Amino acid sequence: MLKSLLAAIFLFFALPALAAHPGIYEQSAPLPFAQVVKRLNQTLDDAGYAVVDELSISENLKGMARRWGEDYNRNKLEGITTLVFCSGWYVNQVSNLDPGLLGLCPLHATVIHKAGVSTVLFNRPTFLAKGSPAEKVLKEAEDEVIQAIQAALHGK
Repeated sequence: MLKSLLAAIFLFFALPALAAHPGIYEQSAPLPFAQVVKRLNQTLDDAGYAVVDELSISENLKGMARRWGEDYNRNKLEGITTLVFCSGWYVNQVSNLDPGLLGLCPLHATVIHKAGVSTVLFNRPTFLAKGSPAEKVLKEAEDEVIQAIQAALHGK
């Protein structure tokens, strides 16, 4: 029984969660929402990405609760914040290789929180870049961002 519990805990922290969509990376941890947002901001900065905006989506939506009635926040999410970030080097490389993919710049990651668990969602740029001359560069960026997410959530 104890071995099963320890194995489940290990898998929870060691393996990325399977996102509902293959184009979205998803990772969760039982951490406070504000702590995850702050740590993700820092780990992205440490990885060389400038966080250019932090959007508190849940705070913006609260103003519509009355208007939307029972349709407001059906999933009972306790927090939604998006970090918008970019790396000038990657933007330059993508513009050199496939300017049509500049629609991926800037990148963003969304943090959601419910029942004591914070989840980071990140749209994988490689999902849209398949077959592009910029795919390899975007894979590097994607890997760096995923490492920053893992570091924010699990200290990796």
